[in-house]
Amino acid sequence: MKMDKAIDADAVLWYNVNILSVMEASMNKKRIFDIIQIGNKEDLPSRAFDIFISAVIILNILVMFLETFKELAPIMPLLKVVEYITIIIFCVEYLLRVWTSDLLYPRKKKYRSVLRFMRSPEGIVDLLTILPFFFLNGFVVFRILRIVRIFHLFRINSQYDSFHVITDVLKERRNQLISSLFLIIILMLAASLAMYGAENEAQPEVFNNAFSGIWWSVSTVLTVGYGDIYPITVSGKIIAIIIAFLGVCAVAVPTGIISAGFVEKYSRSEHSDKKFHDIREVGEILCEKGSELIGLAPDEICRSYSIRVYMIIRGELTIVPNERVLIQENDILIVNSDKLIKAKPKTQKTKKKR
Repeated sequence: MKMDKAIDADAVLWYNVNILSVMEASMNKKRIFDIIQIGNKEDLPSRAFDIFISAVIILNILVMFLETFKELAPIMPLLKVVEYITIIIFCVEYLLRVWTSDLLYPRKKKYRSVLRFMRSPEGIVDLLTILPFFFLNGFVVFRILRIVRIFHLFRINSQYDSFHVITDVLKERRNQLISSLFLIIILMLAASLAMYGAENEAQPEVFNNAFSGIWWSVSTVLTVGYGDIYPITVSGKIIAIIIAFLGVCAVAVPTGIISAGFVEKYSRSEHSDKKFHDIREVGEILCEKGSELIGLAPDEICRSYSIRVYMIIRGELTIVPNERVLIQENDILIVNSDKLIKAKPKTQKTKKKR
């Protein structure tokens, strides 16, 4: 019996130790997840990690630009070492995010949460900033994606941070922006057709078809005007003047939409923290049969009883108080006074059945 009890005690102790180790591991995982999550201002290690990763990303991009200077060939090995170190840090961070993805998507299974993170925009950008170093080192466009990660690091939990405002404005005004962009596209196509009709005979090598004027219409409508293609006929110049003025108006439309969205958003955020105090002395008075208030006007009630009547509810009618309205039986008065006494709710006593 003693040996059985000893074995049971050892088993219980072993089980408790395993439970504690699992709990400790899960707590460590949760802590790592909290640290690598972006924008937790209240957590000092998390904020320090965000600043560290930001510095690593900026350093990596700086090295990528410095590698293009032939004058820096003597320190090129040092730049390569710095790039290797930053890429290793990116790999470790990516693996930690994959490992803690089940905490990011707690309702999904482990492998589903990993796939969900890897297919998310943030996971794809993180992966594409690492893979080119090993497989597509010549594709600079993939390496440029590292700069996109900077924008992930400035997400904060406040309700009206800058990036949050930008995305909200674009979402709220997307229908107006799509309409304005559609008008700009129509204007560019119309300008291309008009310029082809006016300049084809004078410049057949420049405006050889209707689609060849797209570049000119884009640079004119968007008010860039490079000057590599330009009209030489009188009709072409008149059309160019009209299109130039229309281009200024067309560009101003989406700009005005976005600006109005920003003003509206920030005006809402400016008043979002304001609080209004409730009037505690507001209550209801039921004018039952025999009430002293029946037959009095609201002004008389205010002078005699220091009770200000805001509203009178009479059956299905809501009456605004004035000097010609007299209080009737069963009227409900919405009043304000420091003399109000809140009625205590009646409690029903239940009898115990024997």
